[in-house]
Amino acid sequence: LIFPGEQVVVFRSQDDKAFVLDAYCPHLGANLAVGGRVSGNCIECPFHGWQFQGEDGKCVKIPYTGKVPEFAKVRRWLSCEVNQQILIWFHCDGEEPPWTIPEVQEITNRQWVYRGRAEHFISAHIQEIPENAGDIAHLNHLHTTGIVSGADLRHTNSKTWEFLQHYWEAHWEPELEPNTHCSQMVIKHTLTVFGWHWPLLDLRVVARQVGPGIVFLQFEHSFLGRGLIIQSVTPVEPLLQRVSHKIFFQSNIPAPVPKFILKAECIQFERDVMIWNNKKYVAKPILVKEDSGIQKHRRWYSQFYSENSPRLQHQRDTLDF
Repeated sequence: LIFPGEQVVVFRSQDDKAFVLDAYCPHLGANLAVGGRVSGNCIECPFHGWQFQGEDGKCVKIPYTGKVPEFAKVRRWLSCEVNQQILIWFHCDGEEPPWTIPEVQEITNRQWVYRGRAEHFISAHIQEIPENAGDIAHLNHLHTTGIVSGADLRHTNSKTWEFLQHYWEAHWEPELEPNTHCSQMVIKHTLTVFGWHWPLLDLRVVARQVGPGIVFLQFEHSFLGRGLIIQSVTPVEPLLQRVSHKIFFQSNIPAPVPKFILKAECIQFERDVMIWNNKKYVAKPILVKEDSGIQKHRRWYSQFYSENSPRLQHQRDTLDF
């Protein structure tokens, strides 16, 4: 597994607990995630058999010596397992997490079951992706045409598909203490077919962002029931993000229903991806008063940076690259 430029190994011990360690063995650099195996509560290096404890990363066994050096260890990453996900805490200053990821009881008690996932790689700064929540104006421009017109923006406005139109009402707000690290966007979706409103296809979504990279999109439909898409944004390298969507839905609803909802969400999301992959970040944009949510979102998101947050440096004085 790769994240923020790091290589880690994730394994489940024999007592069913998940651990995350640095991937490279400090002995001669073998990757513990490639050919390594679990031994009790340790991960064993595939090269020489050194074993490292999941709970603290210490080496506890070297098969060809009786004395294990005290300093033989790998870094253990702070992690948690919640909502059927293993989440890793990363802070550039090594600080402890000031908040936790909320547990969704419907997932824990199996009222909502896993119904599929999607994954996208996006060439953009991590902030660009959640900033869409503050950009209300783009919803009824980029996302109005029906999903049958696809995600390629060169064809979505084809007159062939004008009979099907999505309409969106949305409002975004940061949450108050003690949840200032969270924000909520309430979305009301309606659909028209040949200009006629179809109330049975009305949908209400509450998108709650927790921290810089997790969003819970909770669906509520009059007859299709309730469910949740968890969006996770993980930096892979500078200006490259891996975004996953996992859907959980009422267990008594046939699987094709949530799979269709996930597909529809992905088509709309991929329209944004086409924009993100080809845009640049504008630090001081020209805005009108109706764009006030963008600056409000930027002020809210700024809490996730610190003085030592890595910055991408551009070489301007040389052609060497």
